[in-house]
Amino acid sequence: MKQAVVGILAHVDAGKTTLAEALLYHAGVIRVRGRVDHGDTHLDTDKVERDRGITIFSKQAVLDHAGTHLMLLDAPGHVDFSAEAERTLSVLDYAVLVVGANDGVTGYTATLWDLLERHGVPTIIFVNKMDLAGADRVGVLAQLQERLSDACLDFGEHASSVLAEAAAATDEDALDEYLESGVLADDTLRRLVRERSIFPVRFGSALRDEGVDGLLDLLAWLPGERTWPREFAARVYKVTHEAGERISWLKVTGGALRPKDLLDGVSRSGAWAEKVNQVRIYTGARYELATAAPAGSVCAVTGLTHVLPGDTLGAEPPQPQPVLAPVLAYRVDPGALDEHAVFSALSELAEEDPMLGVAWDSDLGEIRLMLMGAVQLEVVRGRLAERLGAELEFGQGSILYKETIAAPARGYGHFEPLRHYAEAHLLLEPLAPGSGVEFGTVCATDDLDLNWQRLILTNAMERTHRGVLTGAPLTDVRITLVSGRAHPKHTEGGDFRQATYRAIRQALMRARERGEAVLLEPWYRFSLEVPGDKVGRALADLTRMNARFSAPEARGPLMAIEGTVPASELGDYALDVVAYTGGEGRLSTVFSGYEPCHDAEKVIEAAAYDPEADLPNTPDSVFCSHGAGYTVKWFEAEEHMHVSDDPARQRPYRPADASFFSKA
Repeated sequence: MKQAVVGILAHVDAGKTTLAEALLYHAGVIRVRGRVDHGDTHLDTDKVERDRGITIFSKQAVLDHAGTHLMLLDAPGHVDFSAEAERTLSVLDYAVLVVGANDGVTGYTATLWDLLERHGVPTIIFVNKMDLAGADRVGVLAQLQERLSDACLDFGEHASSVLAEAAAATDEDALDEYLESGVLADDTLRRLVRERSIFPVRFGSALRDEGVDGLLDLLAWLPGERTWPREFAARVYKVTHEAGERISWLKVTGGALRPKDLLDGVSRSGAWAEKVNQVRIYTGARYELATAAPAGSVCAVTGLTHVLPGDTLGAEPPQPQPVLAPVLAYRVDPGALDEHAVFSALSELAEEDPMLGVAWDSDLGEIRLMLMGAVQLEVVRGRLAERLGAELEFGQGSILYKETIAAPARGYGHFEPLRHYAEAHLLLEPLAPGSGVEFGTVCATDDLDLNWQRLILTNAMERTHRGVLTGAPLTDVRITLVSGRAHPKHTEGGDFRQATYRAIRQALMRARERGEAVLLEPWYRFSLEVPGDKVGRALADLTRMNARFSAPEARGPLMAIEGTVPASELGDYALDVVAYTGGEGRLSTVFSGYEPCHDAEKVIEAAAYDPEADLPNTPDSVFCSHGAGYTVKWFEAEEHMHVSDDPARQRPYRPADASFFSKA
């Protein structure tokens, strides 16, 4: 039987979950369709999801139709949970992008489209809510072709001559076939969809049961027979906890996975090997135990305690790093609860959602929570209340800044109190935005044994390094071990940890001294639609917020302005838009990445961060003389180092060994 993993994605309120219910109903999986407004859908099973009427966690369902086994993944639609949607893309064979006929292509729709392109997922577009007054089939199709791709083609009749001619124009081989025969074979159309040369568009109303059968037929028609590698491989796309059990959700991309199989891998805590207890196939909240999950299928397994979303297993190569990232930080008040229990519960949630950051701020003695937005915070609050039995208080949210460097900087760290010894020389280099932190080595093994090099890289990777402008996390930097020295008797593992940390900080201080330390802030891409008589107000607001934007353009009865804006300036502007347009205007935003801070001097002054007073992150080195250790300030440390940086002894750059490679 043919099979495919199909994801359903959309902007919130486009009717995605309603469409999923309709597909399950038409395939005979469920007898009664649930409704979002009734809180009884089969896939939105979490209490918060049903209370708010939105999808927060990706859900799985299986169905068979017309000789094809389809595994549906219903992904979140709210922008605060776009990271969960992005992780789902890594396991999809096809995606259905749901577009509301009333909204058209929103800013978040465009973001999902970009992510689908980045992951190379063949995409079908379902224009929903065509039953609403004013729904314009021709107008929506034109907008899809203008804003997404001119290869968005109406598949209402997938064998029509109009479709064949338009599809043939996208591919040379297809054009030759069309010119010879006047038609395109089904296999050719399937290939064009699979290669993302064309994007089928179907129209209908999931709520009114219109166009659902046609979409289901199309999904069953598209997949072809596929040969998978025989060696076991898998991608982990989600981790959850249910009734005290840790459940890992994955797609098998090679071989097969069976209960009691022994899997191994490497995490930040080191190498691990664990046995799979159960293999489960879920439909909503229900599951069946499977004797095997063959290649091409998605499943959930118990027994794995080390894997995280985004990890790969077996022969599967590493996956691209996610584009999205948390932009807000909150202080967590444990109240009467034990702060260790609170931190443990938050860490468990962070395992399920890597875009949820949890950290203990030793300077302030408090738990810090990093996330995407207010809705996600509400969800975290509710889930913590369920697990801890009490509601927590959170401080005022603040922007999560980051820091990087604009030019390469050398760092020198030496740690030599009595009977201890370690020296590390590191090179920090700027990387492209969104790269995170990379690690590698050019150090010769003649200078420093490989085991010490690995230890230095492990030490460098085990923490989030703080910048020297505001103490914000360091990002978009490659840290390379250049040289170092150990003592045959006095060097211990912790010595290189100290030398490594000091070398990184010393490099950052040198960058700061030269004006090459850079403060970064999160920016949003926005789409603002307002009535024509409110354009002047909108442009004035955007200018005041230091936004970058294009000229207004007509979009139906409204004028649309698109651009990017600092997250720190946005605030509750969406509510302002509703107020000054009398409810006619709308603002949609999505995270677009980190860029240099537009008011860096003001932020740095307000932070009043003194990097030299931050003793747990000191840039100074420790040397030994006459049986006693003494401190050498960072700006003098290089002159005291015991190792000379001789380029002739350095090897070409290589990343850290696979078992230690990381992007923070």
